[in-house]
Amino acid sequence: MDLLLTQDEEMLRHAARAFLSAECPTSLVREMEKDPKGYPDGLWRKTAELGWQGMALPGKYGGLDLPLVQLGLILEEVGRAIAPLPLHSTMVAALAIASDGSAAQREAVLPGVATGKKILTWAFAEHDPRLLPETVHTHAVSDGGDFVINGTKLFVDNFVAADLCLVACRTAPASDGGAGLSLFLVDTGSAGISEKPLITLAKDRQSEVEFRNVRVPGPSLVGGLNQGAPIVERMLDRATALLCAQMVGATRKDAEMAVEYSKYREAFGQPIGAFQSIQHACADMLVWTDAASLLTYEALWKMDQGLWAGVEVSQAKAFCNEKCQAVVRLSQTIHGGIGFMMEFDLHLWFRRVSAWAMRLGTTFEHRARISRALLDHPGRVVLGRPLPGSAHG
Repeated sequence: MDLLLTQDEEMLRHAARAFLSAECPTSLVREMEKDPKGYPDGLWRKTAELGWQGMALPGKYGGLDLPLVQLGLILEEVGRAIAPLPLHSTMVAALAIASDGSAAQREAVLPGVATGKKILTWAFAEHDPRLLPETVHTHAVSDGGDFVINGTKLFVDNFVAADLCLVACRTAPASDGGAGLSLFLVDTGSAGISEKPLITLAKDRQSEVEFRNVRVPGPSLVGGLNQGAPIVERMLDRATALLCAQMVGATRKDAEMAVEYSKYREAFGQPIGAFQSIQHACADMLVWTDAASLLTYEALWKMDQGLWAGVEVSQAKAFCNEKCQAVVRLSQTIHGGIGFMMEFDLHLWFRRVSAWAMRLGTTFEHRARISRALLDHPGRVVLGRPLPGSAHG
């Protein structure tokens, strides 16, 4: 893995940062915190014109066939600008369809995603939020040529804005290998679906979604029946690594604000940045942010190479959960009382980094996943459990 960005990657980052600096002021972020949909249509259309939604999708369906690393750079800038866009949820679901969906599903969904006309999301977590197969109790039952879904999903991103949702369901009893899960592509306007907004620290749009006798056609099944666990594992790994990229972007911006503030905020006749304790804090913040970035892009790079990256994904998320939160806490400390005023923008980054750290697995869950992989070196970890007989990437 080359740790340095290529010229094209540098240009992509610069262009994305310049665009969001011009188009996404913090006043828009605050406005969207109160908006029912949570995102501005105009900004979404402009990002589609830039090709962001189709960046990592196949060219056959209107995408650009670019690697996940480059999509990670875009999401890092989205995190830096805390742009209120349903990009993460849309790309997580779209990439799952691109890699594991049928030809008909790809043709029906991906061109609309690439042009910004379709917004997607996905639903896995339930009342037990761990990312394990046995925590899935929402069930789908075959009925003629259709399936009928019943159950409740929690923490579903941007469901109020989404056209389609990938829903993980139990279609057979749980087993040690994670069998019995299936993934369905569900129209969010289907009869029997109800949504309740959740109050979040980030003030973004997450929902509790209830499925009551929701009928979906047989062709909505993504992958094989009872064979959804590996698809879900890959989807969650991509989701986690891309969320880490957002965390890195937001964390770096927060750290830069603290460093800049320490240069002109004076105490005892000199800038507080002249004090060794503040210098050490600023140095820690930058080192931790750089380390989080390296771990994140290592995971994305391995996935681009077609290698299993479960351990790298968990290393990145465990580290980001701890150190990105430590950075934004130190930034609050350096800013002192002003950092806790709602009129000051710093809390916008603090709240999002703190919220993202609680999503897609805690530090303890990801460390447990790493330890299981290390103990069972020849095996692969699927949603936190070894899959016997599979080759380790």
